Amino acid sequence: MRETAREGGSVLSRRSILMAAAASLAVPHASGAQDSWPPVFEAGRSQFTVVRPRAPMPQLRLQDPHGRDAVVTAKPGHITLVNFWATWCAACRLDLPMLASLAASRPDRLDIVAVCTDTKDLRKIRTFLGGLAVQNLACYIDAYGTAAEASTAMFSLVGMPITYLVGMSGRVEGYITGAPDWLSPAGARLLQFYREQA
Repeated sequence: MRETAREGGSVLSRRSILMAAAASLAVPHASGAQDSWPPVFEAGRSQFTVVRPRAPMPQLRLQDPHGRDAVVTAKPGHITLVNFWATWCAACRLDLPMLASLAASRPDRLDIVAVCTDTKDLRKIRTFLGGLAVQNLACYIDAYGTAAEASTAMFSLVGMPITYLVGMSGRVEGYITGAPDWLSPAGARLLQFYREQA
């Protein structure tokens, strides 16, 4: 009886080894397929989420904190991070300075746009921004509702803050909520991945 148990255990062990060997042979094919998928980038309980189908970023008619009109679009050959924030949002107080630090680092072919979504009160927005280190960040107000209109079509505001990544072709690639560390190695890998996409 012990011989049978050993024999059965031996057969199971050989089967496990054969299955593991077959799986290891499949790994090179799987890793080649993953080359077209972005690297993992996480922030707390959130991670970068790919959006499909990829739609072109619309032009956004906005105002700067001084009331001057601006039209924001994705530049061909550039990555654009479009960040949506609110003055009531505690995480935005961490996220906006991080984006400003990224902008100050002058990354190659990267544009960053931060859009306030909760108020059109310029004084309130200037007061909120004045308490943060965001001098290098292009901040705007959705004075004409174009960002709100775009949010129903493609920039779903599933959390606050939320940052959408628009790729080199001007199409929305994905988003991440919360306050991710864009200057981390994982953030750099994600941005580099999209720089290399044609």
